[in-house]
Amino acid sequence: MAAVALQHVASMYAGVAAPPLIIGAAVGLTAAQLTTLLAASLVIAGVATVLQTLGVWRIGSRLPFVNGVSFAVVSPILAVVGAQKGAALPLIFGSTLVAGVFCFLLAPVFCRLVRFFPPVVSGTVITLIGISLLPVAGNWAQGGNSRAADYGSLANLGLAGLTLVAVLLFDRFLHGFLQRISILLGLLVGTLAAIPLGKVDMHALSSLPVFEMPHPFAFGAPRFEAASIISMLVVMVVSMTESTADMIALGEVVERPADDRTIAGGLRADGLATALGGVFNGFICSAFAQNIGLVALTKIRSRFVVALAGVFLIVMGLLPPVGALVSLVPQPVLGGAGVVLFGSVAVAGIRTLGKADLSAGSNAIIVAVSLAFGIFPIAFPGFYHAFPEQVATVLSSGISAGCLLAITLNLFFNHLGKGREVPLAYVPEG
Repeated sequence: MAAVALQHVASMYAGVAAPPLIIGAAVGLTAAQLTTLLAASLVIAGVATVLQTLGVWRIGSRLPFVNGVSFAVVSPILAVVGAQKGAALPLIFGSTLVAGVFCFLLAPVFCRLVRFFPPVVSGTVITLIGISLLPVAGNWAQGGNSRAADYGSLANLGLAGLTLVAVLLFDRFLHGFLQRISILLGLLVGTLAAIPLGKVDMHALSSLPVFEMPHPFAFGAPRFEAASIISMLVVMVVSMTESTADMIALGEVVERPADDRTIAGGLRADGLATALGGVFNGFICSAFAQNIGLVALTKIRSRFVVALAGVFLIVMGLLPPVGALVSLVPQPVLGGAGVVLFGSVAVAGIRTLGKADLSAGSNAIIVAVSLAFGIFPIAFPGFYHAFPEQVATVLSSGISAGCLLAITLNLFFNHLGKGREVPLAYVPEG
């Protein structure tokens, strides 16, 4: 039982660790602060998993789900970081808290609204998430700080290239459990190679306590601004759509179809965990689709096994040295792994778009126009600078602009005056 639970943890650990590493690097956190951020993500992921699997009252789907930080949150958060700099984290956590409450309250009715977020919408959004993150990987591969003397140096690019090649080789030649953690193994290879180059600071490990409880609002009291909240609500809706689709898919795997009550309970668990994340320095939570494949592969469908995986995540988050080890990864190494990680997100979106009928002219137009307006601020960061500040903050992430437009165009072409039901398709995450 413990071995299978650890396998669930291993298959999703990279997905949990990546968002806080990316966000922390963008904000410019110290190693100790980055450790706090990662520990919070692990604890919140564990709490969400336990809530999801075991259930309390009407909270939790009671399906063998592993929950973690939604990767969809990274792009809009980076937009907020770009606008707010050092003051970004209190604003991000305030918006996350609002998004969690929104999800919890909307859960009972969302299963009736999900038809407005078919694959043509969710696929467009997920594709934009991947595309918008690829420039981040390129920046990290060069060193992350354009003012640094070694920015774009052969040493940095070499580390990024080595990490990328290592990930590709591990994915090609390893199998089973080891293949599923190929990104983690690639990060390990890149970090080890960076040590003799003086790019790994080991001093952060010496001053850490062995055990530490998470502290609420460790980065300051939460702040609330409309533009940031709107961006986070857009991500929350996308996350809720993915979680709903994942619950339907997992229900089929375990031969227990997910009804409205199951979906509502699962979304309440996502919302509660996300709200807790806003308090304890975490981010939006959603189901991890890769663990559905693990359930199908192992044929072990017990929700108690997955609940144990949640307990393991909590314990890992309460041990700061575990988070500190991950925070040592240099940015060029992250950049090399990010090429695969972020590119895979875009591929997941393209795969989802394959479930939409793009031969229908209206769907093709929805995707084309939404992608264009989502990519504009990526190619031209000042594209929306003439708009009012709050509007520009929402649209400058690309993902928000594309998502809002995709939803609007889908309503216009596929629902307005038609009363047509659009079937929900399974949407994988990452």
